[in-house]
Amino acid sequence: MAVERESVDTSEAEIAVHWGEENYVYPSAEFIAQANMTDPSVFDRFSLENFPNCFKEYADLLSWYEYWQTTLDTSDAPCWKWFVGGKINASYNCIDRHLAKNRNKTAIHFAPEPVGEKYEHITYQELYVRVNEFAALLRDFAGLKKGDRVTLHMPMVPELPITMLACARLGVIHSQVFGGFSGKACADRIVDSQSRVLITMDAYWRSGHLIDHKHGADIACDLAGKDGQKVDKVLIWQRYPGKASSPTAMVKGRDYFVNEELNKYYGARIEPERMSAEAPLFLMYTSGTTGKPKGCQHSTGGYLAYVTGTSKYVQDIHPEDVYWCMADIGWITGHSYIVYGPLALCASTVIFEGVPTFPDAGRAWKIAQDLNVNIFHTAPTTIRALRKIGPDEPAKYKFKFKHMTTVGEPIEPEVWRWYHEVVGKGTAAIVDTWWQTETGGFLCSTLPAIKPMKAGSTGPGVPGIHPIIFDENAKEIPRGAGKAGNICIQNPWPGAFQTIWGDRDRFVRTYYERYCKNPKSKDWRDWPYLTGDAAVEAPDGYYRILGRIDDVINVSGHRLGTKEIESAAMTVAEVAEAAVVPVKHDVKGIEPDLYIALKPGFKASEALEKKISDAVCSEIGKIAKPRRVWLVKDMPKTRSGKIMRRVLASISNKKDVGDVTTLANPEIVEDIRKMSK
Repeated sequence: MAVERESVDTSEAEIAVHWGEENYVYPSAEFIAQANMTDPSVFDRFSLENFPNCFKEYADLLSWYEYWQTTLDTSDAPCWKWFVGGKINASYNCIDRHLAKNRNKTAIHFAPEPVGEKYEHITYQELYVRVNEFAALLRDFAGLKKGDRVTLHMPMVPELPITMLACARLGVIHSQVFGGFSGKACADRIVDSQSRVLITMDAYWRSGHLIDHKHGADIACDLAGKDGQKVDKVLIWQRYPGKASSPTAMVKGRDYFVNEELNKYYGARIEPERMSAEAPLFLMYTSGTTGKPKGCQHSTGGYLAYVTGTSKYVQDIHPEDVYWCMADIGWITGHSYIVYGPLALCASTVIFEGVPTFPDAGRAWKIAQDLNVNIFHTAPTTIRALRKIGPDEPAKYKFKFKHMTTVGEPIEPEVWRWYHEVVGKGTAAIVDTWWQTETGGFLCSTLPAIKPMKAGSTGPGVPGIHPIIFDENAKEIPRGAGKAGNICIQNPWPGAFQTIWGDRDRFVRTYYERYCKNPKSKDWRDWPYLTGDAAVEAPDGYYRILGRIDDVINVSGHRLGTKEIESAAMTVAEVAEAAVVPVKHDVKGIEPDLYIALKPGFKASEALEKKISDAVCSEIGKIAKPRRVWLVKDMPKTRSGKIMRRVLASISNKKDVGDVTTLANPEIVEDIRKMSK
């Protein structure tokens, strides 16, 4: 008997989109009255007709030693150079220039994880002193100079931005490795960047435990040495100066405690290096699905101009604001929107050592109340976790956010509404930002005082960013067609990374080759940037990001975005988190498996599985019906809180899950495997 197969004519890059657009939500008059950007003509000023000179507005927010002669140099396309001829220093812009009027203002509020420990408040004057003294140590003791690379493997402590800014002062290129990464991951980055100095910390707090972090440095140095890159010095900040918090022994002649060596540099002052605008500021490694990590090389002038401009106008940061981005500085969000953007604007930025759910779901809101935070910035992963275990906690604390940012992945409309109504108390403006490690700063978002919010939608391109959606033949997909494809950016922008460190060919091949109109062209119009994300554009010009192109599931010829299926599942009141993975099927090609974590107080049942499956069919159609709905205790997650869909896909397809020891909760993997047998 032949099996009837439903088929549709959908091209390789197109995705059928079934969900409807949400209604607009408008910012309050109170927010608009104080906003940095209320002029709708900003989009005209940043139009393609005014490109690239429009970005002078962002660059003029900074202090330059020498002005540039060329705004955009395309001679080495697509390795763009911005503000060529300009001389600038990022450390000076984030510290020195604020001292005349704001030396006693708090630059960094540090919230340690242990509840009994006091907050630390570092003024701009103290930051200036500590950065200068450490810069002197790096220059005179570690022998670092302009153009050298140094690897940082540090947790969320004030010493991390101090280290970054000291490097920037000297023109040393810093490469921060996320503190939760293993010694092996650190070694890979040491080798690729050819760092001979590693800066780390002996220990840090996480979920109530003082973690031995020094142990990772020994592994990193050993593995890097075997791979041909010797680490001469390991500089170790102590979590508690004068006290050893790690049981791992020091290696004589290689390891040094920073706080002991710093005594020799009391009172030192280092003149900032006058860096070319196009000189690299830092490397940020991003892991691909295959191959070695990619070292995204970000510039000094263009990057700093872009994160300063977007911090001011998209996040509405003023000098008097207390701004808390709950990301980790080990990721690009932390570089751009904890350190460089806010400090360039003379804001007070918050650094939190721990996890927002420890010791309880009220911790984030307690910190917000204590520090009078008025701008809050976090990821949908964190929002879902707080909604799951403490949906009523925000109401117990006296804080008021004027503005909230979400970043890192698309946020489901149901979760957006909780964020707006419960966390934002119905009055905070929300910007749902979309961007990437490679882009340096925001690509799409509403401008909070000009464009209304829309749940589930990231909004239009921010000023100066001009997205376009292509199919696989480089044909633009019409707006409002209900079809999605590969979202690209038509034009360069200052925040974009310059290249992949040491691998220009990979840079071109990965990000520009697919839609390049002429490989020999020096015209930026011939080099659209491939983001690797799938998206749909609504008739009003707002974009909805559907996830990575690789995350699209092709069911019987229908290319379905996983985020749409997950959002449909989230409409069920009992659901806290959802993750969709592809499972091979003989007839349909692929079927979706749907993993669900429930809110506390709800129990798994066949009836609830059916309710969730029915919701997906109702919201999207039967073509999206899950093969199975798995109700699990928790999702396998990285240390940064992201759901590891790769692990879930391996379980569903009866494949080896690989090494899961670096997950935050590796024990949950075996629990799920037992369920699926």
